[in-house]
Amino acid sequence: MLADLVDDASALAEIDDPLDAELAGAMFVAMSRADGDEWMAGFAGAFLPAVEARGSQAALTLLTAIGAMGGDAANPVTETARAAAARLRAAGVAEPVWAGDLAQPLTAGPFTRMHDDQDNLSVLIGVFQRAGRDHALMITVDHLHCGAAEDIYLLDTEGLSAAIAAIHRGARQDRVTIRTKKLGAPEFRWYVEQALEVRDVHDEEEGMVDDGVPEGPEPIDDGPGFAPLAVLTRSRLETLPPARRPRGASASAHTADRTTLDVLQQFAALVGDSGGPAFGLPAARRPLPQKLPAKRKKSDGPAPTYQIKVGLRGAKPPIWRRLLVPGDITLHRLHQAILGAFGWDGDHLHVFDTAYGQFGQADRDLGHRSDNAVTLEQVTPAVKDKIRYTYDFGDDWEHDILVEKTTPADPAVKLPVCVGGRRAAPPDDCGGVWGYQELIEVLADPGHPEHQERLEWLGLDDAGQFNPDEFDRDRINQRL
Repeated sequence: MLADLVDDASALAEIDDPLDAELAGAMFVAMSRADGDEWMAGFAGAFLPAVEARGSQAALTLLTAIGAMGGDAANPVTETARAAAARLRAAGVAEPVWAGDLAQPLTAGPFTRMHDDQDNLSVLIGVFQRAGRDHALMITVDHLHCGAAEDIYLLDTEGLSAAIAAIHRGARQDRVTIRTKKLGAPEFRWYVEQALEVRDVHDEEEGMVDDGVPEGPEPIDDGPGFAPLAVLTRSRLETLPPARRPRGASASAHTADRTTLDVLQQFAALVGDSGGPAFGLPAARRPLPQKLPAKRKKSDGPAPTYQIKVGLRGAKPPIWRRLLVPGDITLHRLHQAILGAFGWDGDHLHVFDTAYGQFGQADRDLGHRSDNAVTLEQVTPAVKDKIRYTYDFGDDWEHDILVEKTTPADPAVKLPVCVGGRRAAPPDDCGGVWGYQELIEVLADPGHPEHQERLEWLGLDDAGQFNPDEFDRDRINQRL
């Protein structure tokens, strides 16, 4: 068995991405933890020395992968594997091709926490980079089950965007409000460690049989499974600064167990094609979109000028812009105009929610049709019509677009143009409306522990350079 196992590791030596090797190491570490201290002692004292004794590149590959999983003080396996790997390298055994990339520093961030307005479910997201490759860990946390980690997803950049979009799409369909907050590395570590610790307690309680012996992990049908991904997650947390409890956050507490029906009704993490979770709470069926009106023809004459008010939902005091745009502006051009009016950088996905369907970057999985061929007057044919525009499915900047009036086209007026507004727009990637409010509070308090860090993030020398009450129409029109 040992020979077959080590021989299989020879293929692992030739892969390009060290993350695949880390996952293999995480599976062994998870296996070593399955049956308590005696089982771990067997791994460290007998299994790993037997692997080292083979003295081959495949043996070094396996030991390096296991040792990469950090120095869990409660598990001597990783330390033993690292020491054995060092001896084989010193003896001249060739390293796997990914060893150089694995040795490069791991950088981390951004970190995000998404949660529903009742705080029954939260999603913790951390992005990590090494050797030019990005990956993200997404941890779903069930606060109705003591705050235990429910699932862990390992995603690439594209998969993360799709997963976040799926969460927001499901939330909109289920009429659930999602709040998003950017976290510092210490706060992210605190939230994740809390969730993993509670999950450990639950697994230990649920894994006991009558004689007090753990039953061991359930078989893995697809993917690495929760236990190996928890090992990988802990190894990533070790690279972050010490955990710091966020202000206002409370430690997880055990509550009464719920029935299966409770779980289905109150917490549903549905895994779609993207591999990510989506909210799936019962709700009324969404009405089918209306048929899209026909686009203006040349024979219809020039399109009227639309005066629209674009207001940022949830902002208190209100943040809004009043724009003049041609009625036949495409929704994609309107998207660009809104970017200019609010100063968004445009690096994130967007969608228009209308009575005629959802329009953005064409995506069949998300149900979005292209916004390049649809005009504003098609989806808002009358004064007082309203549509919703969402930018950045992580921060979830939602805007209400109201048609205030229409006037005949004036060739002398260059459109689009901003004719009014209120307050500065929030900076990109600050964590949504709630994150922006916190940013304002942090900048107003020089004694806040994150004050200097936020100034550096904004590229400011002092907080006086940031004025949330400022509305600069000339600058907006320069961008437009």
